[in-house]
Amino acid sequence: MTGIFKQKNPFNALLLLLYGLFLKFPIFLHPVRPVVYPADNFIYRLLVQLLDRLFAPMPVIFSLLAFAFLYIQATLLNRICNSLRLFPRPNYLVAMAFLLITSLVPEWSVFSAPLLVNFFMVWIWYRMIRLYNHPQPKTSIYNISVLTGLMPLIYSPALALIILLVLALVITRPFRVTEWMVALLGLFTPYYFLGAILYLTNQWKVSTILPHMTLHVPHVPTVWWVIATVALLALPFLLGAYYVQQHLGKIPIQIRKGWGLLLIFLFAAVLIAVSGPKGSFNNWILAFVPLAAFHGATYFYMPSKAIAAGLQWITFILAIFVNYYL
Repeated sequence: MTGIFKQKNPFNALLLLLYGLFLKFPIFLHPVRPVVYPADNFIYRLLVQLLDRLFAPMPVIFSLLAFAFLYIQATLLNRICNSLRLFPRPNYLVAMAFLLITSLVPEWSVFSAPLLVNFFMVWIWYRMIRLYNHPQPKTSIYNISVLTGLMPLIYSPALALIILLVLALVITRPFRVTEWMVALLGLFTPYYFLGAILYLTNQWKVSTILPHMTLHVPHVPTVWWVIATVALLALPFLLGAYYVQQHLGKIPIQIRKGWGLLLIFLFAAVLIAVSGPKGSFNNWILAFVPLAAFHGATYFYMPSKAIAAGLQWITFILAIFVNYYL
């Protein structure tokens, strides 16, 4: 499959859809309604209440929504990577990697607040890279900041993405006080409008919109397939980072900044994951945007096609076993 998805063929979009359906078909056989955790904030709770009223007798709708979101995120991320020329040639490897690694744990294929936040994270990363030499940086910075401020209202631990915003401004822009003031204004804009709506409808409570976060140390996995999953997430990432480092001298500075932002993105996502609900895996899906890009780099740059294909098939077989037989 790595050889097929390494080419930019229009047929690959359909093949990618079939690839994802085969991996995630059990979510349609055993649909589950979304679970609301304490870390899920006001907007997500409101959305779940609305969807429950509409589709409570048909839980398969939530499976359809989850799959649609994952497929759209995979193709959107892949398209952005190609448009930014993170790789020497356009390909579908990043989309393939995203659908593959999100199939390693069943919780990563269900409708959840982190899954919604992933949409914003893909878009924010793209807009942050475009900040370099942007003709109207203040408008872009404001839009990025509004999205960054909106995400904690969906999933409270997403507050950690403010770190990503700060570091992105440091990396991509020279220091200008006005731009930082615009960023601060953008962060508070969603809270201002939501607070006004709640006040006018007599629902105002500070606790309603304030993020709820609790840091915890992740459990050391003891189940064999969880250990295998961690290994199959970490190894291709390390290999991809190594291959990208080898080619940094041959690529433009804007692309280097893009890869650098992905690493910061991963750091922020890990902070979000350890701030999420204890005992749940679904908060780790936020790390899969940067992980998928580095996994794609492994499949693209690895000198041995046989080893790259073998790594993909091992991951694929584990995903099939976990989804169909556990």
